[in-house]
Amino acid sequence: MATVAELKAVLKDTLEKRGVLGLLKARIRAEVFSALDDESEPRPPLSHENLLINELIREYLEFNKYKYTASVLISESGQPLVPLDRQFLIRELNAFEESKDNTIPLLYGILAHFLHGTKDDLQNSFLRGSSLQPPNPNLGGQPSRRKERMTT
Repeated sequence: MATVAELKAVLKDTLEKRGVLGLLKARIRAEVFSALDDESEPRPPLSHENLLINELIREYLEFNKYKYTASVLISESGQPLVPLDRQFLIRELNAFEESKDNTIPLLYGILAHFLHGTKDDLQNSFLRGSSLQPPNPNLGGQPSRRKERMTT
């Protein structure tokens, strides 16, 4: 007969192999956070600037499959549950998209502009597209590879 420790080890191994252990841990953390959240303390009103910043962050989090982090951001910030329209964000930021791939978060275009833009480019809108491609769930880049790409 198996011991409790052996059963726990087998259960943990099975959940890890199925890819659900991490999701369960994240969900438990989110539920604990929600239970501890003090709803009696009113949150300050969401400013226009924070609304835009939070939306850029939400788009980035969802693109990278950080769904529990995104749900905590929405819960804590008071951000609307329905994402803002991408074209609305672009208009509010006085920007444009050079890239036809609207699946890449706007935050990547902003970063690309400041990493690769010139002083003259600052006069123009700052969303120039990104060198990034949508994530491939079958590929896991090693941190050392990412570092090499950033320095080249």
